[in-house]
Amino acid sequence: MKSVAQCRYDHAMTFVRQTYQQQLADGALRPDPKQDQAVAQFERLETELMAPRRKGGLFRKAPPPIRGLYLYGGVGRGKSMLMDMFVESLNVPARRVHFHAFMQEVHAKLHAARKNGHQDALIPVVEELSRGLRLLALDEMQITDITDAMIVGRFFEALMARDVVVVTTSNRHPTELYKNGLNRQLFLPFIDIIQEQLVVHCLDSDRDYRQDRLMGAQTYFTPLGPQSHAAMDAVWHQLVNGEAVQSLDLVVTGRTITLPQFSNGVARASFHDLCGAALGPGDYLEIARAARVLFIDNIPTLGRGNFNMAKRFVTLIDALYEARVQVIASAAAAPDFLYLEGEGAFEFERTASRLMEMQSAEWASAL
Repeated sequence: MKSVAQCRYDHAMTFVRQTYQQQLADGALRPDPKQDQAVAQFERLETELMAPRRKGGLFRKAPPPIRGLYLYGGVGRGKSMLMDMFVESLNVPARRVHFHAFMQEVHAKLHAARKNGHQDALIPVVEELSRGLRLLALDEMQITDITDAMIVGRFFEALMARDVVVVTTSNRHPTELYKNGLNRQLFLPFIDIIQEQLVVHCLDSDRDYRQDRLMGAQTYFTPLGPQSHAAMDAVWHQLVNGEAVQSLDLVVTGRTITLPQFSNGVARASFHDLCGAALGPGDYLEIARAARVLFIDNIPTLGRGNFNMAKRFVTLIDALYEARVQVIASAAAAPDFLYLEGEGAFEFERTASRLMEMQSAEWASAL
């Protein structure tokens, strides 16, 4: 006997199309032909995943595996939003997770498996993570770490061999992943797996919906107090737009850095979180890779009394500036009044200049 969901599926448009059309009707989304084409890709997947699963037999070949989806395009085009809409519409066991967080989980489980004496630690880890799973949805795939690059191909090949369908979003075409990375030739088979096992689709909408939500919005709030905190919260909720928020752990040379709040490339942390601990350039580069928008709460005035934190803040802003990360901040003073005296005041002028540039409409439009 079919479930209610299966009966509905047999006689109506796909759930993901229904949800998309409803959001258009409600005014939550604007018509966008490129997004519509991406929804069609998710419709294909929903149709195949919801169909009864046939098995091969003595006189019947097993059906070919379902090809997943690699959806790539610029920041703010709606990739994560559409993937989440798709996952929520499904009636199959599915898991949705940020790619970076997933790979950290994989490495932790590999470490535990090796400690337990497994010669090939990958096999028990894949078996554990694929158990009972039909769809794995990974948001914001990017490969910057050689430890990820060395295992990701074999891991995903084993995952798909266990009939797990993979959907992922990325800012890059598969051939651009881990570009110029160390020992990249060992990573190339993974690119072949993506292009063979997943449909590669570009969501190249002219609209940046994240930037639309920021267009004309204030991004630097001073002085500190209830008013600036409430203003930061308002912009945060506008950008996160009701999507799930969780912490994100970044592992850099064996140490863990935690971004307390993270959702689809938008991160939030306090000045103390980011500059109160002994973090260095490599740590800030990893933060800049993980976040496309970073909220920094409660930047104090800087000087002799917190000189080490001030130096870290300079390094952080340099990393965010070079990576073109949008910064939204609350601070005790305007950028050019944050550091007025003490060693390093002259060097801080560049940081103040960059902070002011990062508030400009020209900066936002170039992201």
